[in-house]
Amino acid sequence: MSIALATKFAPYTDEQFSTESKKALLTNHDFDWTGAHTVKAYKVTTSKMNDYGRSGPAEGNWSRYGAVSALDATTEEFTLKKDRSFTFAIDKLDTDETARQLAAASALARQNREVVIPEVDTYTYGVMCENAGHKPTALALTASNIYTEILNGSLALDDSQVPETGRVLVVTPAIYTIMKKCKDIVMETDIGNDLRLKGAIGILDGMTVQKIPANRLPADFGFLIAHPVATVAPVKLEDYTIHDNPPGISGALVEGRICYDAFVLENKAKAIYYQAVAAESAG
Repeated sequence: MSIALATKFAPYTDEQFSTESKKALLTNHDFDWTGAHTVKAYKVTTSKMNDYGRSGPAEGNWSRYGAVSALDATTEEFTLKKDRSFTFAIDKLDTDETARQLAAASALARQNREVVIPEVDTYTYGVMCENAGHKPTALALTASNIYTEILNGSLALDDSQVPETGRVLVVTPAIYTIMKKCKDIVMETDIGNDLRLKGAIGILDGMTVQKIPANRLPADFGFLIAHPVATVAPVKLEDYTIHDNPPGISGALVEGRICYDAFVLENKAKAIYYQAVAAESAG
């Protein structure tokens, strides 16, 4: 005798693990792209200091204040380059016959969480690393040198007169593991929930420590110290639409478009320190 055993599908979708965007701590929205695709910002030079001619102008000068300098006012241009989109359809019967697990709204949220956000974050981190004003020679990071190298990065920002308040130290889970093996590192972990929601895990030497998944960072990423004043990360357009029963489709048509970019300001590039790894770091 043969018995056909029943198969039951639970109204549950096995979602992939993913993380929300963490770039808010590292970037700013100081410029407004509303009504424009390109923004230009001025860079104005300064004048050197002179010895005041108390007894009269120095030879060749007509002013006791010294030679009169002309200030240069040049511009840097920021044109949005990333105009990205996606679309997919969900048949009405597919929604009904999967216990509504294949539904437009949840599929759109999944697309945003697992595809759109990782793309934007990965691009932004790549721009920051590529345009960092401080890029020392790549090296292997270990438990014995990790703290020294982090201090070197902090020192480089100090010498560049980068504001101390607001600095962020970005590490991968692997580098964070190395940091935990370093006896010299004492991290303050009593931080607010608002910082934890942005990926912060503690405070080290006044810097907010942020742990980012390695797959959103360059392959040779060691660590990054940055002040958000250096990087502008605009999202000009973020448009997601669910069309119910559009012409030609019995079900839902989902469309999405996002126009974004990331720029490191030339005069503030020294507010980013990127340490690459030459080989796999081992604690």
